[in-house]
Amino acid sequence: MRIILLSDDRIRFEGGPGGLSIEADSSERAYSPFHMVASGLATCVFSVLESWGEQAGASSRDLALEIGWEFADGPRRVSRYEVILEWPTLPENRRSAVARAAALCPIHATFETPPEISVEMAS
Repeated sequence: MRIILLSDDRIRFEGGPGGLSIEADSSERAYSPFHMVASGLATCVFSVLESWGEQAGASSRDLALEIGWEFADGPRRVSRYEVILEWPTLPENRRSAVARAAALCPIHATFETPPEISVEMAS
């Protein structure tokens, strides 16, 4: 698997054998917490679609995702994620099913119904 940092607000996720690598289009680009959250979303969506593909008889060898995000103020946060699925060998009649399957990712659901977050000092 490979995560490619395309910009400060966009990544590309590609599957494949072996471990995970994180690459950047520039040596100046650092892997930020925002990249990390988007990588979690990408990994989750990819694994759901890879499993869906196995069940549906659709190879996920050429499946890739691009995830971009937008910021908002008050408080400063990510206000929107855009997930673009690239699956060239997927038959046209399966595209809407894939979009529905992608929404089943638990990280996607976590964003839709945010968890409570508690911050405490250790004693």
